[in-house]
Amino acid sequence: MIWNAFVIAFRQIRRNFLRSILTMLGIIIGVASVVSMVNFGKATTLNITKSISSLGSNLLIIKPSKSLDSRGVSVGKKLFSLREVNLLRSRIEGQISSLSPASIANAIAQYEGRNLLTNIYGVGDEYFKTTNSQIASGREFDSEEQEVVSKVCVIGDTIRATLYKEKNPLGSQLRIGNFVCEVVGVLKPKGQGAMGQDQDDLILVPIKTFNSQINSNASLNNIKYVYVSLKDGVDSTQAVKDISKILRDIRDVKEGSKDPFSIMDTKEILKTISSTTQMMTIFITAIAGISLLVGGIGIMNIMLVSVTERTKEIGIRIAIGATGAEVLLQFLVEAVVLSFLGGFLGVLFAVGVSVGLIKFFDMPFVFDLQIVLYALAFSVFIGILFGYLPARRASKLNPIEALRHE
Repeated sequence: MIWNAFVIAFRQIRRNFLRSILTMLGIIIGVASVVSMVNFGKATTLNITKSISSLGSNLLIIKPSKSLDSRGVSVGKKLFSLREVNLLRSRIEGQISSLSPASIANAIAQYEGRNLLTNIYGVGDEYFKTTNSQIASGREFDSEEQEVVSKVCVIGDTIRATLYKEKNPLGSQLRIGNFVCEVVGVLKPKGQGAMGQDQDDLILVPIKTFNSQINSNASLNNIKYVYVSLKDGVDSTQAVKDISKILRDIRDVKEGSKDPFSIMDTKEILKTISSTTQMMTIFITAIAGISLLVGGIGIMNIMLVSVTERTKEIGIRIAIGATGAEVLLQFLVEAVVLSFLGGFLGVLFAVGVSVGLIKFFDMPFVFDLQIVLYALAFSVFIGILFGYLPARRASKLNPIEALRHE
């Protein structure tokens, strides 16, 4: 009996193909929106997690910020000095695994007629370990190169691809502004950052070389970032408080005054961004769910019209022995089939949309089978919910009155 109900249901859908497609449209849009938004949200979260994790585990980034003078007037950012960095290192040594200062400037890098405006970083000897920057070919700076003004550099993958094409950059002479350095290493690519920036568009030089050749400031009072990698098991929240207290003490900041620096905890940022992304995904999915309800109302309306159109057919079936339960099952199956087909087409459409969005935003592809099954189950539920009233109405028809219907 159930198999016959499905056969008749598919026959009715084929007989009124265009009307059936239009009826399913709300379900298709609803399911496609829910599935694609959930998949895109998960891909976004995964991409952000990957980007932040590429900076290193348990990483804190300290940078100067605007402060207030004695009159309460906002003053410019005061960059860190190497002395302040060394004092900080000595006072939190028990909590950190590595620490590195970093200065930054923009300059044009040139090689064999090709040039690129890029970021030049002057870094300490623990920069590679602290920021999880791994060497793809070549080597890091050695201890001697960090102590003297050495004309060496390590380049990011974007620099390699843009300036060197297929050529091996190791041992080449790269011009950075008016400074020429030997390329001793190439970094492994990290890809796009959490904020969309290219993490491979950079050139690293020893910090003393940076101040002598790039920034021309031998005093080393121009450190823009301090990267701190905490030891495993260290509470990052407590570490932030300790570092803040130490830096306020080093800079002699009065009690109640604003910190002249900010500390970015990558773990907390990851939690916040992931939570925000999940909330936005839930919100958008809830809005998309309205389309499923609209689609269900559309199915109910079309099924009511179908009952009216097929009143005589229903009367004949009841007259030759069909029970009210069998008629109810027939129309309920038709509503469920319409709804399920709409859900299935919505899933196919969602896969196409997800692939398009992920390729456009250059993110990893995520396909959540669980949300697909939930969406299909919900579409079946919509079919049952909104198909029951028309099915019940069909099952309650008086066979005599139904046979008289024209």
